[in-house]
Amino acid sequence: MTSLARWCLRRRSAVIVLWLVALAGTAAAALLSGPAYSNDYAVPGTEAARASALLDAGFPGQGGDDTIVWHTDRGTVRAAAVEQRMTEVLHEVAALPGVEAVSGPYSGPDGATRISGDGHTAYASLTFTNGDPGKDLAKKVVDTARPAADGNLQVALGGTGIAGAESKGGHLSEIIGIAVAAVVLFVVFGSLAASLLPIATALVGVGTASMGTQLLGHVMNVADFAPMLGTLIGLGVGIDYALFIVTRHRKGLRAGLPVAVAAERAVATTGRAVVFAGGTVCVALLGMLILRLSFLNGVAIAASLTVVLTVAASVTLLPALLGVIGHRALGRRERRRLAAGGPRPDEQPTGPAARWSAFVERRPKLLGTLAAAVMLVLALPTFSLHLGTSDQGTGPASSTTRQAYDMLGRGFGPGVNGPLTLVAGLDSAADRLAFTKLPEALRHTEGVAAASPAEVNASGDTGVISVVPTTSPQSRDTSDLVDRLRGTVLPKATAGTGVDVHVGGMTASYDDFAGIILGKLPLFVGTVVGLGCLLLLLAFRSIGIPLKAAVMNIAAVASSFGVVVAVFQWGRGSELLGLGGAGPIEPFLPVVMVSVLFGLSMDYQVFLVSRMYEEWLATRDNRRAVRVGLAETSRVINSAAVIMISVFLAFVLSGDRVIAMFGIGLATAVALDAFVLRTLLVPALMHMLGGANWWLPAWLDRRLPRISIEPPGPVETAEPAEAEPEASGVSPERSLAAAGV
Repeated sequence: MTSLARWCLRRRSAVIVLWLVALAGTAAAALLSGPAYSNDYAVPGTEAARASALLDAGFPGQGGDDTIVWHTDRGTVRAAAVEQRMTEVLHEVAALPGVEAVSGPYSGPDGATRISGDGHTAYASLTFTNGDPGKDLAKKVVDTARPAADGNLQVALGGTGIAGAESKGGHLSEIIGIAVAAVVLFVVFGSLAASLLPIATALVGVGTASMGTQLLGHVMNVADFAPMLGTLIGLGVGIDYALFIVTRHRKGLRAGLPVAVAAERAVATTGRAVVFAGGTVCVALLGMLILRLSFLNGVAIAASLTVVLTVAASVTLLPALLGVIGHRALGRRERRRLAAGGPRPDEQPTGPAARWSAFVERRPKLLGTLAAAVMLVLALPTFSLHLGTSDQGTGPASSTTRQAYDMLGRGFGPGVNGPLTLVAGLDSAADRLAFTKLPEALRHTEGVAAASPAEVNASGDTGVISVVPTTSPQSRDTSDLVDRLRGTVLPKATAGTGVDVHVGGMTASYDDFAGIILGKLPLFVGTVVGLGCLLLLLAFRSIGIPLKAAVMNIAAVASSFGVVVAVFQWGRGSELLGLGGAGPIEPFLPVVMVSVLFGLSMDYQVFLVSRMYEEWLATRDNRRAVRVGLAETSRVINSAAVIMISVFLAFVLSGDRVIAMFGIGLATAVALDAFVLRTLLVPALMHMLGGANWWLPAWLDRRLPRISIEPPGPVETAEPAEAEPEASGVSPERSLAAAGV
């Protein structure tokens, strides 16, 4: 690491140019190639996937859920004025380039079925030429249809394609998060130049990774939220990693080291911890690959790419920038003090951090119990976690898709927003006859509001029936209906016929996906926890440290999930935050959040315990090691946590419900980890365990390879980078005085 830092300092202009070229090159390539994201939740081999495959083969081009919905408060939708007005609108929409067909309620053999029983609500189905209309076309459709509304007539549009017109553009969330981080950094450092370096480093690393993620979508399945998730993670860890290195560099400058030597030592010591911490984050993220789900593979690789590039920027670009700004890494007052009074020896930590550390040492049992109680209370909602469909009924009340969803639900019943699709392969006339009898049996099934007549394709080898549940797509009752249809109703109705009917549709697909996730979750969590414990075992030569880290990480995950469940599933404050109504948690969220949270929790564990371990090796006094380690690291850990929390919470403004879930979940986890676990529960437990914290069986100690997060002794440096005043033997004081500081 020392050699790398030295090279980056000596070739700082080249390093900065190389990073800028990498950023510009990936941006240009991504711009030319365009996005290619995919949100395919289908898991090969599940019943919903088989239903979808049969439907695509037997009824090619069928699908799409986009609609234009209108509702009248006075009179009915059959009134002449309403019919004339909406007919003209439907013709205008149908004439738009990219719109293949518009099927309204005022014509066609099944038009009457698109008018509600009370006559106050009607809808038209939209079919787009290329399936996905894209944001521009969807916006044109919305802008064409919405002006038809007046004091009596309400018009809204819904569906997956139309939802693209509502996605918020710009980067408001990133800008707010970065602005808050800049303020915190300036308060911590007191130097504008030093406070800008972590942000510049993170932006270059995250920007390159974001463009790389877009390119990755052309070679594998990458979800459309992956770039924003990567940005969320990358900004948080990137700014924090740079913060730790700059803090160590500033400490070296205050001790009188030349700029080049201080930067080399910062990278060779804290930089090693950054690489180790980033590695644990990547290990946790790549743990998703063991699930063997293509939808998550792209997310895992994209997020890991972001972490790798932010770490690389922290240990290469950052030292180059430190060489550029020189002593301006210190505040103006600190530079004057250094020039006037010379280097200052390391001082024992004082102030609130030292007093808090001593307080924890005196009351470990009481404070540990209090911290554990807080974590337990916040974790309680996790036991009611419901994974399932988070549909447009959970969108903000002001959105057109939410309004269309609500109007359809009131007019036709909540199940119309997510009908189930029953598909079967038909090999003979007997199969077709048996299949056409199914709707009658389905109409008498509990939880079924309506069942369409059986439809058989032109070749007669595939049949489809649409079933409208009595409950909404995201309701547990709808999931129960799927299980009932698959387990009892359909097997009984088709017994002796040889017809194999598959249940598909939105709810069925999400339920199958959630089932696969839950089935593999123990293996996934066990793998991530096991690998994390192994890394800590190698780093700290202790059984107790990895075990405590595993328990703390699980506690952080459970408590953060409790907050996510309370806000999004129970709807506590979600509407006030502009996040829509209550609804189930996305099936993939637990896996992604567990990966990210385990990685981020390990970061603080590494930075806190590494200082304790250093003191333990020097003194063999556990009480002193815990007290000094907490006092010296708590301030920088808390500052880093405030930055990360600010970045994560800013993403709640993204307008994307999934990203908002990640933002609130990750912000909660970091807050609990930094302010409850690492500065309260962990040191309290370490005080209570005493020397047992560092116990390792002798036989295991002999067999484990030896690695260290930080060098055990002073870092030897070669001749510092050229072009530095102090490299020629000029003291820092004289350099500063000559500069007029």
